[in-house]
Amino acid sequence: MDTTAQSIPEPRIPAGEPTAPVRDPGYKWIALSNTTIAMFMAAVNGSIILISLPAIFNGINLDPLTSFQYLLWILMGYGIVTATLLLSFGRLSDIYGRVRLYNIGFAIFTAGSILLFLTPDTGDAGAIELIVFRIIQAVGAAFIFSNSAAILTDAFPPDERGKALGLNQVAALSGQFIGLLIGGILAVFHWRYVFLISVPFGVVGTIWAFLKLKEPAYEKRSRKIDIWGNLSFIGGLTLFLVGITYALLPYRSASMGWGDPWVITALFCGILLLVAFPIIETRVEDPMFRMDLFKIRNFAFGNAAGFISALARGGVMIVLIILLQGIWLPLHGYSFESTPFWAGVFMLPLTIGFVVMGPLSGIISDKYGARWISTLGMVLVGIAFLILAILPYNFEYLPFALALLIMGLGNGMFSSPNAAAIMNSVPPEERGVTSGMMSTLVNSGFVLSMGMFFTIIVVGLTGAFPPMLSTALSAANATPLVPAMSAIPPTGALFAAFLGYNPIHIILAGLPPALLASVAPATLAYLTGAVWFPTTLAQAFMPSLALSFYIGAGISFIAALLCALRGDRYVEEIDGTGRDGESSTDPQEVSGENVK
Repeated sequence: MDTTAQSIPEPRIPAGEPTAPVRDPGYKWIALSNTTIAMFMAAVNGSIILISLPAIFNGINLDPLTSFQYLLWILMGYGIVTATLLLSFGRLSDIYGRVRLYNIGFAIFTAGSILLFLTPDTGDAGAIELIVFRIIQAVGAAFIFSNSAAILTDAFPPDERGKALGLNQVAALSGQFIGLLIGGILAVFHWRYVFLISVPFGVVGTIWAFLKLKEPAYEKRSRKIDIWGNLSFIGGLTLFLVGITYALLPYRSASMGWGDPWVITALFCGILLLVAFPIIETRVEDPMFRMDLFKIRNFAFGNAAGFISALARGGVMIVLIILLQGIWLPLHGYSFESTPFWAGVFMLPLTIGFVVMGPLSGIISDKYGARWISTLGMVLVGIAFLILAILPYNFEYLPFALALLIMGLGNGMFSSPNAAAIMNSVPPEERGVTSGMMSTLVNSGFVLSMGMFFTIIVVGLTGAFPPMLSTALSAANATPLVPAMSAIPPTGALFAAFLGYNPIHIILAGLPPALLASVAPATLAYLTGAVWFPTTLAQAFMPSLALSFYIGAGISFIAALLCALRGDRYVEEIDGTGRDGESSTDPQEVSGENVK
């Protein structure tokens, strides 16, 4: 019989402290179900945007070829806001109560969903309103993400945390792909329904959280708000991520903005503030983040692996959607209008792999630790990247599906064991900021990953797409159209592919009738068909895509190495700290033997 739970000494609860919900055997399932609903809802709302953008842009009357800046902010603004707020919210939760701020976040997220559904304007004003309302949602999501793992860690004993976090993360990743399907279905009826779908879940979940979730009992200290730490971290990360975002936009005659003085200034100042942050944290009286936690091997290497893995896989979904919607599906007989929905269907193996392995890996890590299962998981992710890199643009579906399944299995083997190892390694009073830090690194990695993948692909398209377009027009006996068609910007072609548009219709509709009359009708029909544009785009797109996948593989193998270096299993409540927060045993020397 496993006596792990009984080996943890009962905490002494000072007078006036809240009752510990872990004493109620059923409370842990309440905590799991509520946080799972919240994570699922937030994940669905994130991915439903990816698949519904064609309907949304049509609904608010935006031109897909000239609105790349709105695409970036709708996609990346959410991640930027959550990444910058997570750490601060995690520390505030340790001071004012994790459940209390989690509940507030649930309510804010629901309010943001309602505002998105009610978006009043169209055109540029409508796009700006969508971005602002998404930012409101992101604030609520930051409260949810920064506290979910801490609430689960408080509610579950050490020998069940991997399982609980695994189920929670399965809900999050499943929500990402279910969002693709739901978005494809709802967008057919009306784009506003895309935002309405999360409102019932938000209302019920918010009321349930306020009624049922309770603050845990843990030693609370009198803490001050770390103003300088907050300013340096939030300011630095915001400037850096915003600089990355604007670097993806055209600047003057260049296809990207890396030479824009504003971008250079933002990146430089952001890095300067982020470098200053750990220095400030070692000097302030009550830091928002205890730097000495990095002395714990599982904490340090687990967070490093989490960030690196997010950097490898954060942009994968977007580039796979571009590949499927803009190239593969049209070449296999699917209309451009139907590709958003079918892209979600054909990416299901990724979800299946994660759903199968997420909970199972959590159970395994509860018993044997996270070290080797998380290492093997990231090795599998690297192998999946290599398979994707060698596939041609007109690939057979079976090897593609196999690569996605392997990637899903690998991510499932990594995510929940890694999260459980990090959360187990810290004192109870530090779980809020630990959850926030863990989520901050993952969300920052996702945003940086999108910037990295977009940069690689746009740079490649800028050099390859114009000559490829001219060659393809000449081969199709449409040489008179070369000057006019050369006006298609590479970012516009990429955006059109991402949204499931064939931009040739839009370009030809704006040309003089005399110019169109110089080209045979059969040639015009060929250019606007389902083969010519996807094939032309693929020949310019695939070399950059393969390079991004090779880089993703290399980064994944680095994450695997960090996982292997994390050491054996370490549970702070069993192996480590006393009341003063100083470890009674060296975490670097803790063996999995003394956890049983």
